[in-house]
Amino acid sequence: MHIAGTTVLLTGVTGGIGGALAAELAARGADLVLTGRRREALDPLAERFGARTILADLADPDDVQRLAEEAAGTQILIANAALPSSGDVLDYTPEQIDRSIAVNLRAPAMLARLLAEDMVTAGRGHICFVGSLSGMAATKSSSMYTATKFGLRGFSLSFRQDLHGTGVGVSIVQPGFVRELGMFANTGSSTPGGVRTVAPERVVKGVMRAIERDVAEINVAPLELKFLTKIASQFPGFAERIQRLAAPDQTMKKIVEAQRTSR
Repeated sequence: MHIAGTTVLLTGVTGGIGGALAAELAARGADLVLTGRRREALDPLAERFGARTILADLADPDDVQRLAEEAAGTQILIANAALPSSGDVLDYTPEQIDRSIAVNLRAPAMLARLLAEDMVTAGRGHICFVGSLSGMAATKSSSMYTATKFGLRGFSLSFRQDLHGTGVGVSIVQPGFVRELGMFANTGSSTPGGVRTVAPERVVKGVMRAIERDVAEINVAPLELKFLTKIASQFPGFAERIQRLAAPDQTMKKIVEAQRTSR
């Protein structure tokens, strides 16, 4: 896919790397459609990037349906929106569990399903999911987030096979710890085990590369984190024991507390 001149629907533009993605897409000449829950957050971005905006709550199935209808003609979908969903599952209410699954998994899958139909008819399009390395390896206090990212990765890789030969590509880009932006960066915490972070620009480049070259999966992280993630995904019992032996830190507690205060 060539991004210039295409209609791109970007979710999650008001948080994390969404703004950086919007800036790069606008610079490449995309016709941007931005979506979020808060008008006051969307309006400045619309003015800055000359974008069209659609208000929608991705936890609401009716809003997701309406978003797909209002964004008809989308040629590239970048499903970037996600909730942190960190903490002990026993502390979650059923409503919070439902919202986590709805925003992180159901909404991107449904938008892909609804928008892909016209893409297939046109014989051209791309769907890019922004996931996480948490979709490959489990860690403590991230059950809901990990579950949704595991599911998103599985959906992406399978849906890609379903659409093979239609002219529509499907990719997933999975960052590790991103500095400067997002819930982790906002806590000011050090990374677990001192793992290195990546700049937001690297994640943006990964998304652009996935779309333009139709790459199935791109992991954006330092080499050591990619290696550790591969080990953890193949040997979960071993990874669990290593995590238990690691010195405890306050990182996850800070993330959970920041998450709770933002709800």
